[in-house]
Amino acid sequence: MRDPEFWHGKWASNRIGFHLEDVNPLLIEYWKKTNPNYEDKVLVPLCGKSEDLVWLASKHEDVQGVELSKIAVRAFFAEHFYTPMVTSINGQHELYQFDELSIYAGDFFTAPVQSADIIYDRAALVALPEEMRAEYALRIKSLLNPGGRILLVTLDYVQEEMAGPPFSVTEQEVNRLFGEYKITKLNRDEAGENHPKIAQKGLTRFAEEVYLIES
Repeated sequence: MRDPEFWHGKWASNRIGFHLEDVNPLLIEYWKKTNPNYEDKVLVPLCGKSEDLVWLASKHEDVQGVELSKIAVRAFFAEHFYTPMVTSINGQHELYQFDELSIYAGDFFTAPVQSADIIYDRAALVALPEEMRAEYALRIKSLLNPGGRILLVTLDYVQEEMAGPPFSVTEQEVNRLFGEYKITKLNRDEAGENHPKIAQKGLTRFAEEVYLIES
């Protein structure tokens, strides 16, 4: 993120193993835990060209995404045959708008996004190295409306066994970053021995965790 060329390179060379072709099943299963209303404003940081955006836009009247790579943003709209209205903002960001969806292309830390009632983070926190995660959490909290909720998906593995991103973010770190809020762990999905991260990478453990964080 602070090394934007890393992510630009990923998208330019189509090395996007982090991209899911379908809506994340964890989003479908656990979104209801945020007690969502149609009027709730939703923010998706570091959204890539995620199918989750389309799913969320079918359930909310205002969904904002932020993505560093213009390649990803343009691909998202092209793949869905949407023709967005594009506006340049301060020469630093481009805003792509289509119906309920607004996606800012540019740095998340400076994007002029509106505050949100619900923030959905599947691949943002885990994309950042440890030294950036506190700054990211502060930014997230500054954008959360009173009574707001965060649905957070993290990964837990022994960091020394595999280079990120995605990085391991432990439950202890989640508690440290968002300790002033109510944190509920909704799920931990432990990978079996046949999971590629175990079988091919030789990791001791690999788990996906889902948290509901309420302000």
